[in-house]
Amino acid sequence: MSISLYKVSKSYGEKKAVNELSFEVPSGQIVGFLGPNGAGKSTTMKMITGIISPDEGQISIQSINPETNPLEAKRKIGYLPENNPLYEEMFVREYLTFNASIHQIDKEKIKEVIELTGLSPEAHKKIEALSKGYRQRVGLAAALLHEPDILILDEPTTGLDPKQLVGIRSLIKNLAGKRTILLSTHIMQEVEAMCDRAIIIKDGKIVADKMLQQEDNNLQIIEVEFNYRIEEVALEQLPKIKKIENPSGFNYLLYFESNEDMRSSVFDFAYDNGLKIIELKKKTQSLESLFLELTED
Repeated sequence: MSISLYKVSKSYGEKKAVNELSFEVPSGQIVGFLGPNGAGKSTTMKMITGIISPDEGQISIQSINPETNPLEAKRKIGYLPENNPLYEEMFVREYLTFNASIHQIDKEKIKEVIELTGLSPEAHKKIEALSKGYRQRVGLAAALLHEPDILILDEPTTGLDPKQLVGIRSLIKNLAGKRTILLSTHIMQEVEAMCDRAIIIKDGKIVADKMLQQEDNNLQIIEVEFNYRIEEVALEQLPKIKKIENPSGFNYLLYFESNEDMRSSVFDFAYDNGLKIIELKKKTQSLESLFLELTED
């Protein structure tokens, strides 16, 4: 595994920011790390990168313990923090040269990451003169200089306009493959567009761990409108029914745990109970609706 956490906890005074968090990320996977403000995302990322230490639990970076071998673990990681601190008075190429000297990297690598991150047109400019999108690219270029196997990106798309979002999204997807990427964001559409998997946390604990871009997970949602109200206890007799919601009037959301199309079962149920179906359709549960459902108080 590229990243492994086992029962990791971190507290700030009496506040438990991360509470016995456990998950693994295999090599090459892009994982969206989601949660409301204060859920523990940034704290978890800082522990993975070795900036802070956990109070309890174990973290492994490609089988390396960052507590006992911090430098070796950090060599495996490229990190773009939420605020992307940069020396704005420096030129782009000058800043990357400075970072390369810290890592003792050949200067030829600077040209490579400039091209990789699309910075060539801006490489002669001072960082303070760059747009937010290009500043994010500078941060990514610095994180990539030492050729890390793992990228940790904390809110990499915050504050970008739609055009910049498309550019950074494309860049991150191009960086995947051999690299493992863990990124946090509040933009659900970005996770669905970029990531293979989404981990949602609340109060420092995982509330969902979902693979994306695949036929789903056996959860099927059918929206049906009958010609009059029916008791939920009757609907509970439907095969493979998991949950029932009655958002309004004679409308029902029926959640089934099945890969089989359950609309025929709803038709049969209506016929057997003398009901007429006004409308019937399958729905998909978006990542955004799942996030809201799991993280609301």
